[in-house]
Amino acid sequence: MKKIIISVLALGFLFSCGDLDELNDNPKKAADAPAGTLFANAQKNLADILTSANVNRGIWRLLAQQWAETTYNDESVYDIATRNIPQNVWGILYRDVLKDLETSRTNVLAVDPLFIDETVRQNQIQLIEIMEVYAWTVVVNIYGPIPYSSPTYSGGQALDIENPSPKYEKAEDIYKDLLTRLDAAMTKLDADKDNFGDYDLLYKGDYDSWIKFGNSLKLKMGMILADVPAFNSKAIVEAAAPHVFTSNDDNALIRYKDTPPNTNPVWVDLIQSGRHDFVAANTIVDVVVALEDPRTPVWFTEVDTSSEEGVEKFVYWGGIYGNKNSYSKFSHPGDAIIDPTQAGVFMDYTEVEFYLAEAVERGYNVGGDAETHYNNAITSSMNYWGVDQADIDTYLDRPDVAYATADGNYKEKIGTQKWIAMYNRGYEAWTEWRRLDYPVLVAPDLALTDIPLRFPYPVNEQTLNTANYNTALSLLPGGVDKVSTRIFWDVPQ
Repeated sequence: MKKIIISVLALGFLFSCGDLDELNDNPKKAADAPAGTLFANAQKNLADILTSANVNRGIWRLLAQQWAETTYNDESVYDIATRNIPQNVWGILYRDVLKDLETSRTNVLAVDPLFIDETVRQNQIQLIEIMEVYAWTVVVNIYGPIPYSSPTYSGGQALDIENPSPKYEKAEDIYKDLLTRLDAAMTKLDADKDNFGDYDLLYKGDYDSWIKFGNSLKLKMGMILADVPAFNSKAIVEAAAPHVFTSNDDNALIRYKDTPPNTNPVWVDLIQSGRHDFVAANTIVDVVVALEDPRTPVWFTEVDTSSEEGVEKFVYWGGIYGNKNSYSKFSHPGDAIIDPTQAGVFMDYTEVEFYLAEAVERGYNVGGDAETHYNNAITSSMNYWGVDQADIDTYLDRPDVAYATADGNYKEKIGTQKWIAMYNRGYEAWTEWRRLDYPVLVAPDLALTDIPLRFPYPVNEQTLNTANYNTALSLLPGGVDKVSTRIFWDVPQ
């Protein structure tokens, strides 16, 4: 696994540029901030929101039923309105990620030609483009139709601070534009010129790494679109497949540091806060224990269930998903999960191999066979978490794991193992569960709704952007803004 360390220099500038809210409220301050600082800010803010376990915004592990709650179980029964979660996530993605990326582009373009090589300028813009494509897919995958803007999109108003009432665009149209932008950005990157250097928290400006990341993102988008007839998913995937990640060394991740404010958000939410809000959920613990998954002791703590006679017995025990669970009686996230330096992952080799396995099953020409890609995916996940090769081989040989003998069709086999491998990446686990429909997850008895398939729009949009919000309803399946409304690529099977 490539150990990408956030440079002290970059983060020194990152946190010296002032409060992000203040930057975005004051356009002059945003315009004055160095482009590299804004680019680094956006990368870190995006990693933070995808990694966070904060119940006011980062509820991804709860939606994927990988964690359960203790004292308060609101989010596990899908009350996402009380804490205003859709609005909080919306604000972070638009204000602290996308707006910073857009302003970074504006500031790159504003640099006097005397002080920047034109090819370097273009390289910086292309990295911004690739990051924007990734960020926009996250917003679409959470909400569906959204306000959208890009340099190539006619009429986009989403990031214009002078326009508080942007119109909404069809999610399908946004995906089409994003694919065009992604291809153009990768084509325009110049391998022989610099870009953001140390301000690039993912790859320090390495050209080959960015090309692999861009193509892996294209592969991901193509597979997400696999059940949507309007897109030629096969062509998208086949074009990307030869150029994607080939090992964990390629992973797109931010390595957090061991001192605040640059620690992993999970450490902040669980350790620095001193709170005991989460335990492992029975929904995943029961599965990995039954499979004797060797990642179990890395991911979860054991519970002492010694009898009164003093016979020691330690087990992995998940709290009942949807209930209020005793923190002391159930397994907690393991030391690796709460490590302040645990990486925040945008994409990794594991998910790429799962996509390739699925692509083979769908008849796409991506090379190899589904079983090999499936085994590569599981192996790569276990390598990432430090599992010994002998234990990996034993796991892959289990009849209930081996691709030839495991239960179900390819969606069940891949979907179940991908959901396990995406443990601690709750947003991806939730997204892939929605898309593949496996494993079978059931809403708890006390749930206010079925398991959310999307976030509803923020209350502010309904009250302050009412006309466009009402128009947006016509872009949603069934015309209703509910958690049960599917994103366009989530096609019922």
